[in-house]
This record gives sequence, C-alpha cells and structure tokens, in this order.
Amino acid sequence: MTAPLLVVGEALVDIVGHGRSKNGAKATPGGSPANVAVGLARLGVPTELVTRFGTDAYGDQLGAHLFGNGVQLAPGSVDPGFRTSTATATLDAAGVATYEFDISWEPPKLTLNRGCPAVHTGSIATVLEPGAAAIRDFLAGLADRPVTVTLDPNARPTITPDAESTWSAVRALAGLSDLVKLSDEDCEFLRPGSSLPEVAAELLTADRTRCVVITRGGEGAIGITRTGQVEVTAPAIEVVDTVGAGDSFMSALLAGLNARGLLGETRLQGLDEEALREVLDYAVKAAAITCTRHGADPPTAAEHPSPWNA
Repeated sequence: MTAPLLVVGEALVDIVGHGRSKNGAKATPGGSPANVAVGLARLGVPTELVTRFGTDAYGDQLGAHLFGNGVQLAPGSVDPGFRTSTATATLDAAGVATYEFDISWEPPKLTLNRGCPAVHTGSIATVLEPGAAAIRDFLAGLADRPVTVTLDPNARPTITPDAESTWSAVRALAGLSDLVKLSDEDCEFLRPGSSLPEVAAELLTADRTRCVVITRGGEGAIGITRTGQVEVTAPAIEVVDTVGAGDSFMSALLAGLNARGLLGETRLQGLDEEALREVLDYAVKAAAITCTRHGADPPTAAEHPSPWNA
C-alpha cells in the first residue's frame, strides 16, 4: 500500500455570506490545508491530515466532511478540549471572498511515515504561533529525508498585517521547501512593487527550492524554475465564487506531480518544461471547476480525470 501524502495545517469552518448582512450565511468545512487534503483524496491520492479541531458542532461537521472524502486524520487531530476554529468569509458582487478569523493553532506531534512521498503545508498554520514553530522545526528535520516538501503561504493580511516580517517568515519556510506556490495577490501584499518573476527569483536563491508557481486568477498560472518559465492560461468560465480555488489548484498540482513520479526522493528532479506545463494546466482546470460552484468544493477524479492515469 502506498504511504499517504502528508498535509499539515488548520481545519476550520467557513461561515460564508454575501455583503455585510449575515442573513443566510452558510457554515461549510474549510481551512486551506484541509481543503488541499480533501482535494487530493478526491483525486485519488492517499492523504493524511495533521490538524486540530474539537468535538463541538463545527468539529463534528469537519470530521464528517474529512472522513467522508477519504482523508485520514493523524492521531491527536480531534481534541475534545479544543474549540473548533472559524473563518467568516464575505463575498463581493464578483464572488471574491475576504475573511475574518477566529482561530487558534497548535498541532499534535508531527511525524513522517515511512514511504511518505510529500509533505504539504501553508496558510495560517505556518505563521500563527505556537503551531508555526512546530512546523518550522518539523520541516527543518526533513532536510535529509527522501520526501518532497511543498509550501503555499496563502497570505492573510488580517492575521499578519506586517508584510515585511511575513515575507521573512515565508522566505525561511521556502528555503526548507522544494516547491512554493503563491498567488499574484500574495505577491502584491508580500513584495509590493516586485514583478512575479522577481518574487520567484528571490525564492529560488535557496539551495533546496526548485520551482515557484504563481497563480493569476482568471489569467492562469506561471511556473518558474532556475532554467526557465512556463505559462498556462485558464479556461473561460462563469465564476460563482473563488472560495477554495487556490487550494483546488494546489491539490491538483500535487496530484499531477505525484502521477508523473516527481515526488518522494526525486524531489522534483526531472521537472522539465513539458512536465511543468502539463501539471500546471491540470491544476488550473481543477481550480476553474471549483470556481463554477459554491464554496471549497474541489473536483473528483471522475470530474477531472488525470491524463497520466488514463
């Protein structure tokens, strides 16, 4: 049996409403790392999530969602003494979400299972203490292990309003990662005035980092390595909302890299321009599917078949 890919980070409940009125607001399972874990499992990639939530009503909702989608939960992830975190998402007329958070983060013990092909982390879990320190120590301990590390900072200015210090933290974690994924909005907040290739070039100065991927909403995505750059366009769609789109992109990106045999001890060796373009195209199309429906609802393998497993 293939060891599951490991995702580390927050699971919470999104309370989603339109405009300032909370009338009709809907509570749905969320949290960027949890969304990535669900997206991977739906695409057929065995996945384990290290997180922490309670056994309150929101926690029960999260647990049912994760188990129902085939995500394994690491020991200690469900804690009866823990209050489940929430994020209130307000959608504008274009369906774009802004967030307010009520969250605490302290993960259970972080361990790497034998044969695990990759560890993914990001978002609030990488900046909110005390859990952020645990993640930094864990990733630092993977330097000599045969595992690929991926990072999606998913900048949240309401959590970390100081862009300069947040960028410093991102740089430190990126240096422990083989692939870093950001959005153009992340780049605008973290490195105002810098072009997307300039942001990528800063991150690629780290010895370990091999690839930086930057999403650009409806314009698609770019992937940058030390030897070149590829760009893919996004399909034309009617956007319902953008909740979870970046997480669906990340899930499909990891699923594509896994299908191409680029995770694990290879640490993205062999990620040439053709392979990068293929996995980016697969990821962009997964994100587009998510944007055509409400909430963080990533596609299944049946809805978004892998071209590598056909």
